[in-house]
Amino acid sequence: MVAAASLAVVAGSLVLAAPSQASAACAARTIAGSHPSWATPSADAGAVPAGAEITGTVYLAGQDAAGLTRYATAVSDPSNAAYGAFLTPAQYQARFGATPAQIAAVQKWARDSGLTVVSTTDHAIQVRGTNAAITKAFGTSVHNYRVAGALRHAPSSDVVVPASVSTAILGVTGLTSVGSNVARPDSVKVSTAARPAGATANGAKAASLAASPADGLPTVSTCSDYWGQKIAKGAPAGYTDKNVPFDQCSFYPSQLRKAYGISASGLTGKGATIAIVDAYGSSTMESDANTYATNHGDKAFRPGQYREVVDPTQWTNQDLCGGPEGWAPEEALDVEMAHGLAPDANVVYVGANSCDDTDLLAAITTIVDHHLADVVSNSWGEIMHTTDDLDVTASEIAAYEQVFKQAAVEGIGIGFSAGDCGDSSPLAAATGVNCQADTSRAQANWPDSDPWATSVGGTALGISNKSGSYGFETDMGTLRSNLSADGKSWTPAPPAPFYFGGGGGTSEDFAQPWYQRGVVPGSLSHTLMTGDKSRTAQRVTPDISMNGDLYTSVLVGISDGADYSEAGYGGTSVSSPEFAAVQADVKQALHHAVGFANPSIYARSRVVTDVVDRQAQHSSTPLSSIADFGLVNGTLAVRLVAFGEDTSLNAVRGFDDATGVGSPNLDYFRSFGARR
Repeated sequence: MVAAASLAVVAGSLVLAAPSQASAACAARTIAGSHPSWATPSADAGAVPAGAEITGTVYLAGQDAAGLTRYATAVSDPSNAAYGAFLTPAQYQARFGATPAQIAAVQKWARDSGLTVVSTTDHAIQVRGTNAAITKAFGTSVHNYRVAGALRHAPSSDVVVPASVSTAILGVTGLTSVGSNVARPDSVKVSTAARPAGATANGAKAASLAASPADGLPTVSTCSDYWGQKIAKGAPAGYTDKNVPFDQCSFYPSQLRKAYGISASGLTGKGATIAIVDAYGSSTMESDANTYATNHGDKAFRPGQYREVVDPTQWTNQDLCGGPEGWAPEEALDVEMAHGLAPDANVVYVGANSCDDTDLLAAITTIVDHHLADVVSNSWGEIMHTTDDLDVTASEIAAYEQVFKQAAVEGIGIGFSAGDCGDSSPLAAATGVNCQADTSRAQANWPDSDPWATSVGGTALGISNKSGSYGFETDMGTLRSNLSADGKSWTPAPPAPFYFGGGGGTSEDFAQPWYQRGVVPGSLSHTLMTGDKSRTAQRVTPDISMNGDLYTSVLVGISDGADYSEAGYGGTSVSSPEFAAVQADVKQALHHAVGFANPSIYARSRVVTDVVDRQAQHSSTPLSSIADFGLVNGTLAVRLVAFGEDTSLNAVRGFDDATGVGSPNLDYFRSFGARR
């Protein structure tokens, strides 16, 4: 066992000093949280039969965890002399990765205990064996527990690993019958009928189904090319007695490029690579993306500009995860937004074998181990604390965070969508359209709340004129009411309950990272989302935000075995690939990798657009519009939508827990050297 190596800067380069000898002997170690809280004595139904086989994953600690954190911090901090001194994957492995000796020791311990080594990587070893072998290896037997009428199995106490391998093991997962948690996409389809191919620059409209009545709303799909262009007349009163505008048509990439200053910057992402991680894979992704791009005046992918890392023979848990057809819209959204906002960047899609957290981590690890990209977008996530005791475990957090730090060391930025359920409270989940019903309390989501990930929140974007100039943004928080059958009222009556909103808030699980100091107000960092006060400053999300509101949606084109069509989608799933594309554009401006984005983001907190709730700025009446989808299955589908109502999260001046520091703009690109 050796102690952590020390870190030094010599002539602007980052070097590792020789490690000192350890002063303490290795000892057996308990893996905290490996015995779930639901596995209580009162629920214990006895030991699993000794011959029953169980599979688990042992994550490897690698070398010098403290040194890894120091190195990742130094090369990510623009104020540090070592900024940008990134390592190659081989250099990372040599300095910080698991050694052959560590891997061999863990394999030997597993086999000597009677376990079968199923697979081995530089990060993890999967093992399988009987309950008797599990008991010998991990110092605890696996029992059945009756929970909510169903049998689950789990270790009867926390797992213990012996002294011989204790320093080589980071964590252990998978020994419970519920396995690791599963993630969900952070996007929702806004229109009930897909728009046809060949959409116009203003967003395709449905064919006329009936004449517009003189005293009511149109029975054809009606939307505005920009905020306030068309006023809805004949609608019942909503949040105001005045007529409000028809909702904007779903955006397409060139509009977003102009609104956020990308077009004016002249940046296209040339020389950068964006990776997208979702579950499974669409059979028609590249052709769909090319059709979408050319439909909206952009260029299709060049040969070799898009590629995939997907293996359908390894796909699992399709019923649980919704299968490839359930994830195909998310994949299309992510790829098309990444290509749309950085049209010259390469895009690689890496499809996880399921929505299980272990498989999603494996997909990210593939990207990092082989340096497949400069920036990674993940449009999925989950809550950390549940009512059914399926909380994210310490071992899972440690495994993800190790890969996040490796990415930072290699100059790769990893971003996650912040979620679509506002503060993720039970109150929000009761009415929200994309929430986890088993949330136990208001909370920040995972994995975006990890301090080594970039949390990308959502806004509602309004463009101001026919030319598509930036008009305004407010926080992504939607209330929705439906027009009654007689056209005379809204259901539910305004104010409607929460429907959809960007995630964010103060994490109870992670302390405040260094880059948030001096930017995040103490009133946020010391106040948990339950209202309890924290003595220590905590991590607050999101970090930065871009358009994602369900009713300032983006068009997405998809076929995946069916006829190609386009429809509007919203969610922070939109925001995450948008920002990944922004960072690809930034790499072009810098002429080198950005790496972990957060320190650079917070250093530019006065450069970005400060997004402030429009209601707080102008009146006590929320911003609202009419979304008219025309006749759908013989029924007039009209919604009254209020914006900027994001549960307990609020967009105020300066950093806030609804939009972070704000949204990127032309000055953001100029601060990295964009010349226009």
